[in-house]
Amino acid sequence: MNEILKYFTNLTAQQIAQYEQLGDLYRFWNSQINVVSRKDIENIYTHHILHSLAIAKIISFKANTKILDVGTGGGFPGIPLAIMFPDSQFTLVDSVNKKIKVVNAVAENLELKNACAMQIRAEELKTKYDFIISRAVTDMPTFVSWVWNRINPNGNNALPNGIIYLKGGDLRDEIKATKISKKQISIYEIKNFFDEDFFETKQVIYIQR
Repeated sequence: MNEILKYFTNLTAQQIAQYEQLGDLYRFWNSQINVVSRKDIENIYTHHILHSLAIAKIISFKANTKILDVGTGGGFPGIPLAIMFPDSQFTLVDSVNKKIKVVNAVAENLELKNACAMQIRAEELKTKYDFIISRAVTDMPTFVSWVWNRINPNGNNALPNGIIYLKGGDLRDEIKATKISKKQISIYEIKNFFDEDFFETKQVIYIQR
């Protein structure tokens, strides 16, 4: 929990309480349904919660922004961001029902009114969203093909509407294969936001719609 307070100093008392609960909630649910690697659960704050919040270092979602988290797994990055931005609306989707069960249980325990989870594939969605977020569910060209038409072209955030993707490693070939103009793509090194060694090779990729 100290990792969160270190980098986010303007949290409300409610947000602090919710982030404090997250660790215990995920430890409990992970013992029932494996949504985080068993050997990694003790790193839940750095490897999962703080990693998710790297997105909050490049954008502060305005009220009523509609965000879709694709392939959310246990709720990352959607749940930590829903706590950070309580006036934005988060929809979290995954094709695995047991993972959605965990996400909904966590959201209910935290009394998050701005997050809902559904078992559905991104390609099956009909609604449009301001931002599509995800954490390395597949290669970038495939991901873009899944969600590109689900992005609302009109928005009112500091960043134009688009995709915000958490991934690590050398992404040059993947980015080239998306066939999207370089002018539409920005890459942020997470090590510039957070000191922990875990983030040395991890990035936030933003693609403008």
